[in-house]
Amino acid sequence: MSIRAALPSDFYAAARLIQAALDEIACYFSGEEDKEDNPARYVWLEDWFQQTDNRFSYQQVLVKEVEDQVVGAILTYHGSEVGALDHRINERLRRLHNDPAFALDREAELDEFYIDALAVWPEFSGRGYATALIRAAEEKARELHYAKIALNVDQHNGRVYRFYQHLGYQTDKQRMLYEEAFFHMVKYF
Repeated sequence: MSIRAALPSDFYAAARLIQAALDEIACYFSGEEDKEDNPARYVWLEDWFQQTDNRFSYQQVLVKEVEDQVVGAILTYHGSEVGALDHRINERLRRLHNDPAFALDREAELDEFYIDALAVWPEFSGRGYATALIRAAEEKARELHYAKIALNVDQHNGRVYRFYQHLGYQTDKQRMLYEEAFFHMVKYF
């Protein structure tokens, strides 16, 4: 299995994978309607992915390759970096919404390595690629000497919730993010 750090040239596949993971909340980041027929649906994420020093940058992503094709991606960062990573995104969204107080919801706690998004193309599901990407993110967290890794799971997504439980993640609280209910799940090292 080949898992590697993402490159700017991975933008096409990675943007679509991350967008799939974000699901309904993608519109909060893009400022665009997230509809299949909206041509701007992926442009915003492709743009941010190719830049540096933001939440969606290739710098924050690991990808899974099969026969030189990106088939999965995981987006991670440390919670203490959120302010800096979201700064330019928040500025753009403030202008777009004409609201100087607009800010993205804080998803990650300051003391955790955070899994923001994980996706594998459906035709490659069931092969252990999502698990391998999570394990790679956990290994990255350990290498950086972080004591825990965390993520948020939509409370209506029981399948994904059970998947993370199976991998050793435990719910430590419930929270509202982007007007949706989530379980905050953690794993300590």
